[in-house]
Amino acid sequence: MSKYLPLDTNIFIQNRKRFTAKMQPNSIAIFVSNDEFPLNGDALHHFQQNSDLFWLSGIEQEGSMVILFPSNPDPKFREVLVLTRPQELKEIWDGKRLRANEATAISGMKTIVWADTLDAMLQTWIHLADAIYLDSNENDRKNNLVRTSEYRFIDEMQARYPLHQYLRAAKLLKELRAIKTKEEVQVIQKAIDITEVAFRRLLQFIQPGVFEYEIEAEIYHSFLSQRATGPAYHSILASGDNARTLHYVSNNNQCKDGELILMDFGAAYGGYNADLTRTVPVNGKFTKRQKEVYNACLHLHDYAKSILKPDISIVKYTDKVGEEATKQFLKIGLISKSDVKNEDVENRAYRKYLYHGISHHLGIDVHDLGTRTAPIQAGMVFTVEPGIYIKEEKMGVRIENNIWITKTGNQDLFKNIPIKAEEIEALMKKSKK
Repeated sequence: MSKYLPLDTNIFIQNRKRFTAKMQPNSIAIFVSNDEFPLNGDALHHFQQNSDLFWLSGIEQEGSMVILFPSNPDPKFREVLVLTRPQELKEIWDGKRLRANEATAISGMKTIVWADTLDAMLQTWIHLADAIYLDSNENDRKNNLVRTSEYRFIDEMQARYPLHQYLRAAKLLKELRAIKTKEEVQVIQKAIDITEVAFRRLLQFIQPGVFEYEIEAEIYHSFLSQRATGPAYHSILASGDNARTLHYVSNNNQCKDGELILMDFGAAYGGYNADLTRTVPVNGKFTKRQKEVYNACLHLHDYAKSILKPDISIVKYTDKVGEEATKQFLKIGLISKSDVKNEDVENRAYRKYLYHGISHHLGIDVHDLGTRTAPIQAGMVFTVEPGIYIKEEKMGVRIENNIWITKTGNQDLFKNIPIKAEEIEALMKKSKK
């Protein structure tokens, strides 16, 4: 049913084992699908599965539930996948829905229960359990106050079973999802490989006169032709001064000779995401000043990668990159020694030209779950994306790769993607012949 090829079922089997190993004795955990959100009229937004439910099962279909009850006296019901029963009329309109054997092949869950038969069984299981894990969105960047399906389900369960102990599944998942298994990293790498092909395609396409949306179309074409679900997020194609807008998504300007274009995009594949940023000259050749700023940003990128290792926290890491940014910005004339001497410790001088974080967790969500204050651990995947944004010069540069933390350091999952100014120029020059 998906564009992408079937994933290794062991991804989801392992994830469930990791979660249940952390559950309290005699507890049950219940995860519900995201809502189907209304658009306008009778239309719906494209359905996006709840990330936690997907992490546990690989199921992308709406109306699904995952129930984990390791202490259930009946072994058959220790892992249950709940699906909406296929209906002929709905399938005529909206397409085929999963059969039980298909859902088992994706998730590795052998017990499939239709939603219209669940209620009596769930009540029995709840009565056997002492505690109930329910899910919620505990991403620190969350700013949506809409009462979504998981919160309505919390209300329903607490009203129906008020004397049980309720526990936060999200607290466990924040820890677990931050640490990727090797199998998960292989899927991320596939998304990255698809992104690489798209980027190389763009180096052949970009020239003065093209519109940002034409570049976006090339990305989308490349992604879909490689079986990606599509973009991991709304692609940023920001030429000239647009590059200083961090989440620029208009993508409607014409790219002009002499400008840079900042491109922040990534493929979604198998439920996991890539996140790439490259900044290239529209005409294929950096000016002296553009290259100076680009190389300063690349220096920060390489420095950040060199210190992003186990045991450092993101907060400490960001501070150290800030110190290096101060040195680089002095070197290329963006700030003065006086600026540094008189800076506000809460708003460092370099922040005028680098006003965002350097890294975030990456995985099923582009801004994936994970802590900022605890030490970094092996298995985590991060972006590394320093930028330099110069209002006076109407210029923005950002360079971003995705890094897998290992016990001995880290691995750059984008290592095959051109990053040096000379590499980019050579590939763009080749396309003009």
